[in-house]
Amino acid sequence: MELGFLSQLAPSEVKRQEPLAPWCSVRVGGPAEALVRPSSAASLALVLKLARANGVPISLLGGGANTLVGDLGVPGITLKLNADYFPEEVVRRDGEARVMITVNGGSAIARIVSLMKAHQLCGAEFLAGIPGTIGGATAMNAGTKNGECMAVVDALELATPEGIGWVEAKTVSFRYRHTDLPVGAVVTRVRFSLTSNDTAESAKKMEADLTYRKRTQPLSQPNFGSVFTNPPGHFAGALIEKTGLKGRQIGAAQISTQHANWIVNLGGARAHDVTSLMAEAQRRVLEETGVMLVPEVKRIGAFT
Repeated sequence: MELGFLSQLAPSEVKRQEPLAPWCSVRVGGPAEALVRPSSAASLALVLKLARANGVPISLLGGGANTLVGDLGVPGITLKLNADYFPEEVVRRDGEARVMITVNGGSAIARIVSLMKAHQLCGAEFLAGIPGTIGGATAMNAGTKNGECMAVVDALELATPEGIGWVEAKTVSFRYRHTDLPVGAVVTRVRFSLTSNDTAESAKKMEADLTYRKRTQPLSQPNFGSVFTNPPGHFAGALIEKTGLKGRQIGAAQISTQHANWIVNLGGARAHDVTSLMAEAQRRVLEETGVMLVPEVKRIGAFT
């Protein structure tokens, strides 16, 4: 693919044929034709504009926590944001319980948890322990049984080839594990609406959630989190376990013995191993229960 226009960026912002497995939590996948890490918001806007003008596809890589990269790599541009394009903001309005916190889209989700603790705020405890970036959490409406990201978002700043601007969250549709963002839009900042409240209770909730995750999920092994969304009225993990696939292994990928809706890399797994396990789980669950599992993980690149 012709990527000569990337010469308009600083050399430090572009890496050709960069292995992506180390950037992803499941540690599988081929290289990026070009991994681009814009050094500023202006550079990001330029990348989006040039890519569209040249017909080059862009794949967005957040924290790599919910992403499966194909074995054949990712053609075009793989875009990864930095966490320091804009200053963070904490705004308390006199007489109001609400506190607005603005965080960069490229920041780790853990950053909002740190800010909550530092400023004695509550409202997004359910995000504690979820891997990935703020932008990724917003785009997929990440969450747990205790809450979802978009429920505490006040506004989003989006970058497109036309420029960068704010959008109020109330104008954006979202649902379970998905936010309807404009095609090709990149989340550069997120403004959260939180409250000053009982921070001791908040800390207790976060600790309880983290303890539960450590007990029930294979966090010590390379993984990309939940593989499938929970179908209405069901839990994906329970449906997979019912088929007897818990512990099933293809190549070096395994349906976790700890949680059947997680696939782990035992060492040297390929994306093909992972997708084969996913397909088998979908087929068996459909045959035995009549329920079609829908993947939660985002695939990018070319698969065998």
